[in-house]
Amino acid sequence: MRVLIAEHDHARYADLLHQAAPHLEVLTSDDSAQLARLAPQCPVWLGQPDLLASLLRQGHRPHWMQSTWAGITPLLATGLPRAYRLTRAVGIFGQVMAEYMLTYMLGHERHVLSRLVSQVERRWDERPGCSLQGRKVLIVGTGDIGQAVAEFLRPFGVVLYGVASQAREQPPFAEVAALDDLARLVGEVDYVLNLLPDTPATHDIFDAAMFRRFQPTALFINAGRGVAVVDADLVEALKEGHLAGAVIDVCRQEPLPRQHPFWTAWGLLLTGHSAAPTTPAAMVRLFLDNLQAFEADQALRGEVNFDRGY
Repeated sequence: MRVLIAEHDHARYADLLHQAAPHLEVLTSDDSAQLARLAPQCPVWLGQPDLLASLLRQGHRPHWMQSTWAGITPLLATGLPRAYRLTRAVGIFGQVMAEYMLTYMLGHERHVLSRLVSQVERRWDERPGCSLQGRKVLIVGTGDIGQAVAEFLRPFGVVLYGVASQAREQPPFAEVAALDDLARLVGEVDYVLNLLPDTPATHDIFDAAMFRRFQPTALFINAGRGVAVVDADLVEALKEGHLAGAVIDVCRQEPLPRQHPFWTAWGLLLTGHSAAPTTPAAMVRLFLDNLQAFEADQALRGEVNFDRGY
């Protein structure tokens, strides 16, 4: 089996595959023209969606493609072929995403950033820290990553709520509601954690009307997709005190332009799309599991429904 790797970190992936599956013929390059020449020789592609989409635009296509990202938006662009099997990265981001969320949730409870300001001002800050115990947390997007985040948060004694495409029973959530119920739930919780994928139904859902429903003490964390947030509305909502703060990992345009209002928005922290990076070793394990299933014509983990968009 020939496997094409289209990744910035292609050498690392090739080395891991050679060690774990020496029978595979791995082809890769850091030169885009060379990748295009190699692509027709490989029925299986492994890599990041932006580079893989470039190969598709040139008329090449695999039998199966494994994305190294959880999001596969570049591969859903209008005009790109879809007559192949596509899987996204699943089962490898849960812990690191939960650690990201906990970092800023605990920082919020313990006033970490404002205490730093107090120190710079040489002002003794004796406010008592608070706890996550009993806090209500809404996870918007209760799929693979959202479920894992919920499991990691549960020992902290929080009450978990979720939003999914459809309402359903899903432990450990007290309630998982449909997307239509988002406006109701954001007004009842202390934390809103957005993990939704990029689909037409998730664009601009966090707008001025939605932010007005937040509790003024609530923290909003967006590690899903930048298109879910109307940027100007979030900046204005923070200024008007509709929510206590925001942690933004993903933006509509990355890197964020220097003139963008997020840079100077009151109560907003940017984390530069660093929430849940792909770990090559974990990704290779997932790929090899899926490769075995692909060769046996079995179901693949994380297989994408192109109509649904994830």
